[in-house]
Amino acid sequence: MSQTLIDDIEEIRALLVEKEQASGDLFTALRKARRRLPRRIFAQGQKLATALPLLQHPKLRLTLDEEALKGAAREVSAHLKTIDLAERRKDRLLGLLGSMAFSLLVVVALFILVLRWRGFV
Repeated sequence: MSQTLIDDIEEIRALLVEKEQASGDLFTALRKARRRLPRRIFAQGQKLATALPLLQHPKLRLTLDEEALKGAAREVSAHLKTIDLAERRKDRLLGLLGSMAFSLLVVVALFILVLRWRGFV
């Protein structure tokens, strides 16, 4: 039963590499993707990362609540599968263009204000 949980955790690590470009073991990948993950998902991932060494030990495995860990794995996996990289790229580009347009608008407005103040307009 815990072998499927270990497989789920490895799938989550692979999804982190694919969707968030965060390589390394699960703990390192979560730390790299921390800013882009919601708090709850990050916390669930941390639970899984701390439980992984215990899952690999035959006697310590019995001390874990595997149902809670399975729920955490399902939640993290479901969130990572919904991430659309193309949409994220598009949003980043539109944010950058919006910022540039606003800055240009402010510079033009200040230029017109200075021309009006100096009496040229």
